[in-house]
Amino acid sequence: MPGDHRLAPHDERVVAFCRERHLATLTTLRPDGTPHVVPVGVTFDAAAGLARVITGGASRKARHVAAAGPGGAPVAVCHVDGRRWLTIEGRAVVRADRPAVAEAERRYAERYRTPRPNPDRVVIEITVTNLLGSL
Repeated sequence: MPGDHRLAPHDERVVAFCRERHLATLTTLRPDGTPHVVPVGVTFDAAAGLARVITGGASRKARHVAAAGPGGAPVAVCHVDGRRWLTIEGRAVVRADRPAVAEAERRYAERYRTPRPNPDRVVIEITVTNLLGSL
């Protein structure tokens, strides 16, 4: 259908795009419902249906997501590279357990670079519900 930008998680174009080095923006919601948009590095795990963003536990983005509680917060991550773009939508939770953070750091290092040490690091783990894009 023209104008339909839905993509499947295992679409090879999505997987390839998410292996390239692209920064993105993460949109979370403030307590008053207005969007908070910040630049981030993000990784995408098609097999698990997860996107991951590493950050400090005291960051606004982490606090916005944590405030939503165990059901998670609605978020969107958007990459733009010229005419190509990909938006990952989903529900996010903050995880601080060492195995989850280590996995997110490993994936981040594969896509971007080894992250600097941060003992307060957490991972915003996004269960992907929708992918939109033009690849």
